[in-house]
Amino acid sequence: MSAQSREVVRSLLRPEFRELTAYGAPQLDVPVRLNTNENSYELPDAVAQSVTAALAAEVKDLNRYPDREFTRLRGALSGYLATQAGVQLDVAQLWAANGSNEVIQHILQAFGGPGRRALGFVPSYSMHELISISTGTGWIRGRRDEQFDLQAADALAQIAEHDPDVVFLCSPNNPTGTSMSRDVVEAVLGATRGIVVVDEAYAEFAREGTPSALGLLPDNPRLIVSRTMSKAFAFAGARVGYLAADPEITEAMRLVRLPYHLSSLTQAAAIAALGHADLLLSTVDAIKGQRDRIVRTLADFGLLPVPSDSNFVMFGGLADAGATWQALLDHGILVRDIGIAHHLRVSAGTEAETTAFLDALRDHLRDNPPTARQPVNKEIA
Repeated sequence: MSAQSREVVRSLLRPEFRELTAYGAPQLDVPVRLNTNENSYELPDAVAQSVTAALAAEVKDLNRYPDREFTRLRGALSGYLATQAGVQLDVAQLWAANGSNEVIQHILQAFGGPGRRALGFVPSYSMHELISISTGTGWIRGRRDEQFDLQAADALAQIAEHDPDVVFLCSPNNPTGTSMSRDVVEAVLGATRGIVVVDEAYAEFAREGTPSALGLLPDNPRLIVSRTMSKAFAFAGARVGYLAADPEITEAMRLVRLPYHLSSLTQAAAIAALGHADLLLSTVDAIKGQRDRIVRTLADFGLLPVPSDSNFVMFGGLADAGATWQALLDHGILVRDIGIAHHLRVSAGTEAETTAFLDALRDHLRDNPPTARQPVNKEIA
């Protein structure tokens, strides 16, 4: 694109987009990719065969529109949550879309928009902010403390200050990996007049005893719990996210979704995968084991890993995060530079991938020792 054409297009772009860059982590062809919190395990053969058969059965009918209400998929999701989370939900309480990002988009199209504002507590999942901006919703960058935690009293003070229409709570949080106590969620629900979204994309990786917000749904019609099949289900390429909420919330989603937004192929693949939930989730314990190994080993290195309830670990104490990122890449290992001084984030991979990461980092730290232990979150607004 020429400089002239770029200037013309930029002048016509919505003003709030002109200084933004597109979301996206690097997609580099390297031996060890640990930067986007993907599940490192391929689909088991039995699951792949079931998905292939389900897709083949749909192909002959692609001249017809898909089930607009994705009824079978919602039933499969309800059954999964009853088994995995112990929560009984009617199919009318479930909604699905092309990844949890589209779920978030539907929420903000329905309950955000021009003249309304959404509050999130950063650092957290950046798409909450970007989708808010794209839907014309004002974005409020709430704060966490210097240890990246969010206490109920601090959350309530910020809600009282800003009076948001939508509040995002991320548990486990991305990029920190930390879960949120139920008292914070309950306090926020009691303090705000608007929608409260608890993003539980990594819920299956949480340590035992970590509560889910799903149990709060019966008494809280303004609560939405969003989840995904991308992580624990190793289904990122299929793009399937979903939410659980009051039936009136899902009814509102119908007002903003595009017609037939979930293809027949997407629905069939997701239903087939949910039929093998136990087999797919069998890798979760292995991933959690490598995650905990990363936390222990990085602490031994003198770094500052954050104990995690997700499939990744954020760690600080680096003299130069950018230089460390490049040194790891030079060894064929891709991790995530999250834009926080002295910090990086790494996904928990297979045992071999984790070993490669730890060995390369150990080599780098010999000549680049960790910095002094001190709070580094002062620049986070």
